[in-house]
Amino acid sequence: MTREVLNHRAEGPASASPLLLGPSLGTSYALWDALAPELSVTHRVVRWDLPGHGGSAAGLIRPGATVGDLAGLVLALADSLGIDRFAYAGVSLGGAVGLHLAVHHPERLSSLAVICSSAHFGGAQPWRERAERVRREGLRWLADNADARWFTPGFTVPRLVDDHRDADPEAYAACCDALAAFDLRDRLAGIAVPTLLVAGRQDPATPPAHLREIADAVPEATLVELPGASHLAPAQCPDAVLTALRTHLDKTAGRGMAVRREVLGDAHVDRAQSRQTRFTARFQDFISRYAWGEIWTDPTLSRRERSMITLTALVAHGHYEELAMHVRAARRNGLTPDEIGAVLLQTAVYCGVPAANSAFATAQRVLAQEEGEAEREAEPK
Repeated sequence: MTREVLNHRAEGPASASPLLLGPSLGTSYALWDALAPELSVTHRVVRWDLPGHGGSAAGLIRPGATVGDLAGLVLALADSLGIDRFAYAGVSLGGAVGLHLAVHHPERLSSLAVICSSAHFGGAQPWRERAERVRREGLRWLADNADARWFTPGFTVPRLVDDHRDADPEAYAACCDALAAFDLRDRLAGIAVPTLLVAGRQDPATPPAHLREIADAVPEATLVELPGASHLAPAQCPDAVLTALRTHLDKTAGRGMAVRREVLGDAHVDRAQSRQTRFTARFQDFISRYAWGEIWTDPTLSRRERSMITLTALVAHGHYEELAMHVRAARRNGLTPDEIGAVLLQTAVYCGVPAANSAFATAQRVLAQEEGEAEREAEPK
């Protein structure tokens, strides 16, 4: 039986780097309406609804739920879509989900953006009291003053207020239970993924001090404060949030280019860049972001291990020109000629002797060139 997943909307090329967008309590994925079309130009954007909000089933959450339970639902959604690692951005409760993922499932995140959120939400009692009242009276009393909690005076987004009014009270109360129990302040220093914090200076729910607290604790985090923004900054100040997110997400490509140069060498990358045309520019950007910025930077495997896997895959598919490049990369990643030979010998068993024969010829040529270059370097000048 297939497990029901969170209601979601996917936009952008299926081959692009995935970006998951989380909502605030009381809203739906419509919170991202002004940003998702722009972000989907360069990313596979997946925005989702909390249980009992928008189109997500209320039964996905129970009383006494935790933010970890919500994070589990997000991971189940990603798994159902075939997404392993992804960039993540979330607002308020959606931001708390991102912090939980960064602490407990860092291998799944390539980057994190926490918007108008906190590592704790002011203590358990107010949330327990809100949950109890919502279970008794429903949500109309909260929806009627949503504008004051979410936006600066005179601004509103009727669609989001309607979403608040229409949310399932039991599911909303269970989300309050999750906020009541949430406190990751003692775990922030262990977050290792690139992290952006965005604060609204007029936010009464999670004031800038909450985001500064996270920024001070998370190594190399970036903090952006938006003048004129309240709690739902993506709806009220979409251009400013979009600029901050684009700058943050572009760092993945920058890291990817740095790793690409470290593994393949400056000379190779410079040649590739010099041959780049308008036609191939997006492919080069894709390689830097996805292959080098996400896969090769994943700490699960060492670069030595990745080189061995890459050599095997290239032999299996007969990509001998690429193999020559990655023999050089394998040496740069610390493999000895004997270790490279052992990898190629392994391919003779599983990829076939003819393939391994061609691979040995390619590798021998590269290693001989490398040896000759080393000898020339050693000659007296």
